[in-house]
Amino acid sequence: MRDFVGYADRPPTIRWPNNAGVAVNFVLNYEEGSEYSIGNGDGRSETALIEVNAARVPAGSRDLASESMYEYGSRVGFWRIARLFQERQLPLTIFAAALALEHNPNVAQAIGASDWDIVAHGYRWIEHYHLDEATEREHIAKAFSSIQQSTGRAPSGWYCRYSPSEHTRRLVVEHGGYGYDSDAYNDEVPYWTDVDGTAHLVVPYTLVTNDAKLLAGGGIETAGDYAQFLIDSFDVLAAEGQTTPRMMSVGMHPRVLGHPGRIAGLIKFLNHLAGRDDVWIARRADIADHWRAAMPAKVLAA
Repeated sequence: MRDFVGYADRPPTIRWPNNAGVAVNFVLNYEEGSEYSIGNGDGRSETALIEVNAARVPAGSRDLASESMYEYGSRVGFWRIARLFQERQLPLTIFAAALALEHNPNVAQAIGASDWDIVAHGYRWIEHYHLDEATEREHIAKAFSSIQQSTGRAPSGWYCRYSPSEHTRRLVVEHGGYGYDSDAYNDEVPYWTDVDGTAHLVVPYTLVTNDAKLLAGGGIETAGDYAQFLIDSFDVLAAEGQTTPRMMSVGMHPRVLGHPGRIAGLIKFLNHLAGRDDVWIARRADIADHWRAAMPAKVLAA
């Protein structure tokens, strides 16, 4: 059943750590190698989130250009973004498609050795709403075990590609290993929901402040555009955060934001946040843990 009400005119009044008004979570979507491809047995190549796409190869043939653009993300973009966050000692969340980590042990090892948290972004970067229930159940379990094996750490949460199926949340809860899911775009702070009698935490995500906008041709096309949009978004949330907690998710992709002319926009945004006392830059798992402690499920039922 859809919920059109949410917190409405009674938003939470809790504070983030250090009395911050806005929790900012940087999410690096690592998908390279798990996308649709001839090599993965899909009969076609990926067409989403790639650069200029004027000509298409014949159906059933490998699109070597598309494959190469994805490889840029794992070969170059991931490491550029990783260095930036390591140099600034900032927390990062990895939305990992499990098969992508299987294809690149170096990246998996780097993630495992870091203090970044991991969210399962499916076993593969495919639409779960195309899967039957049994296959989806298998993918959810396989993603968990694969990521744990590749990195040495289990994912703390779950997030589908684009949209979940009608079964996804129930299957995630049924699995039992995921502490929350982010398959929602309907709020700016976490909330509890009932899944067949089980209280389940949702930590919403957003595609609004996602670097995919740099490829969408909707007016956000340069590093300056991207930086200003992030800054404007944060400043509004910071003003509101004086009275109610807010959350800002910044979604990134190695093959998109990992290019030098785009990561410059992220650097400008990080500079805007530097030294402020009204922001808590946090891992997604930390946000979920804080919400459980400050707003346990029983508060919702009270």
